[in-house]
Formats: sequence, C-alpha cells, structure tokens
Amino acid sequence: MSATISDTIYRNLSRRIITGALPGGEKLRQDHIAREFETSHVPVREALLRLEAHGLAHSVPRRGMRVSELDPSEIREVVEMRVALEVLALTHAAPRMQNADLEAAEAARIACDAAQDMATWEEANRAFHRVILAPCAMPRLLASIDDLHIASARHLFAHWSRHWAPRPDKDHALICAALGRRDAAAACEILRRHLRRVS
Repeated sequence: MSATISDTIYRNLSRRIITGALPGGEKLRQDHIAREFETSHVPVREALLRLEAHGLAHSVPRRGMRVSELDPSEIREVVEMRVALEVLALTHAAPRMQNADLEAAEAARIACDAAQDMATWEEANRAFHRVILAPCAMPRLLASIDDLHIASARHLFAHWSRHWAPRPDKDHALICAALGRRDAAAACEILRRHLRRVS
C-alpha cells in the first residue's frame, strides 16, 4: 500500500518530535504544516490525530494541537511495560519464526550496528525489535509495543544524544543466535536483560 500525504506528514512530524526538533509545548499549526507539505488541511488533521493517538501531541481547548510534554517520571513505567510486553510477544513469536524471519532479524541487526548517527540507529533499533516480535501475530500487543517504543525513543534523544556513539549491539547478536538455535527461553531472558540495561 502506497504512503498517503497524511502518512508522510505523520512520519515527518513524529520524527521531529521524537528527536526533540519539535519540543514539548510547541504549537502544531495546521496552516503552516499544510503550506510546508503543499497540501490541504484534511491530511494535516489526519496526521495530527495520529500524533495524538500515539501520545506525541494533545489538543488544548481553544489553543489547538500542541506537542506533548516529555514527562521524566514516566520512563520507569515505560521500561517495565516494555519488559513485560516485549518478552510476552517474543515468547509467542519465537516458536512461529520461519527462516525468512530469522534472516530479516539478522539484516535488521546488521543495519542497527552500521548506523553512524543516533537518528538512523534509533529507527534501525526499533525495526530490529519489531522484526523479532512481529511473528507473534498479535496486532493489539504489537500496537501497544509500538507506542512504548515511541515514548522510549523520546527519552533516549532527550537524555542520551550527547553520549551516543556507533557500536555493535552484543545483545541483539545474542538474541539472533538464540532464536537461530530455537532457544526461546534464552532469547527472552536476553531481551529482558537488554531492555532493562539500555532503556
């Protein structure tokens, strides 16, 4: 399915919010956004509603849509939820994995390790986690995890961007190895440890 202009606007604005280019409290002006993307207000409204649904924006009565503020106190909750939900998803995904899934996970791992800037790495890191969890075939669970990834990414950019440096992710390699030998328990334990360490 080809991307719509609403998809393009959503992806562009969500990336700016996640990386901090659009800070918390910033007003998202429909007319400005429509001019930037050379479109009508309809796809802009659709994109803004998606941002709101994913917790990246909120509507303020009589003041329009604004970027959601980043709450430092929520990170512990995000970490705990990621551990619970991602391990649950991997528990169901691992037994269903086909060779194509394992190859996709390895390709995603390599792309993550090859990233030379934090924005590229963060997108590749999210892609790796999605690839290993997708075979669980539980859409509601995966949608919840996607929202947690977005929240986690905002905190990473807010607090770790100055310290980020390219490096291979040993945990990703260990997860791929465990999945390759069909050791779901080991893969889940590595993922649990990984999320607690890097989040």
